[in-house]
Amino acid sequence: MILTSSSTLENKKIIDYRGLVTGESLIGANIYKDLFSGVRDVVGGRTSRYEEELQKARDITLNSMIEKAEQMGANAIVGLKISYDNLGGTMGNTILVTAYGTAVKYE
Repeated sequence: MILTSSSTLENKKIIDYRGLVTGESLIGANIYKDLFSGVRDVVGGRTSRYEEELQKARDITLNSMIEKAEQMGANAIVGLKISYDNLGGTMGNTILVTAYGTAVKYE
């Protein structure tokens, strides 16, 4: 499955547009990760635990999109967009990862 943020596939001919596909996942950051992250921010360095959690959430989101596209008979997703939103409020430090694009069939 080809995933691209562009609207075309280089050296490929799109023969059918199958429709919109989406994927979502949530990351709930717990207090221990928050405390560790705060210490890292003061001392310096990267907060690798958050990066790992974001990567997992992104993978879940994209795999969900790929499954949906395959069910539609597509072999690529074009116009891919990924968004990260902190829901905050009553959701605490919950981060929503969303992605969408157009499932297509190419030759």
